Amino acid sequence: MDRKWLIQFITEQYNAHEENPWKKYPNYAVFRHKNNQKWFALIMDIPKSKLGLPSHEMIDVLNVKCDPLLISTLRNEKGVYPAYHMNKENWVTLALDGSIKDDQLKWLLDQSFELTASKNKKK
Repeated sequence: MDRKWLIQFITEQYNAHEENPWKKYPNYAVFRHKNNQKWFALIMDIPKSKLGLPSHEMIDVLNVKCDPLLISTLRNEKGVYPAYHMNKENWVTLALDGSIKDDQLKWLLDQSFELTASKNKKK
């Protein structure tokens, strides 16, 4: 799943529109709930070295919120990393390089959307 397809999917699936809040990082895209303004997804392009990989080449990644009980298991999977610039106990960073299947990305996005939704009005 590439960045462009992912942005379109999030927009259509969750009725959330891309926000680019940082002038310094125009390729960083935040997606949030309309009713509570909480983020459920963050797409960025970062150097692979920020993920502990031996390269300074840029890579597109997706940050999503997860159940803390799942995070340790998820981190053992290819393409899943401790959250970049987010709380590592509740968020993970997912590489958008084809190492994670589209179905799993969609499921993790659903989880993040649900975990960040208002308690009384979920999806």
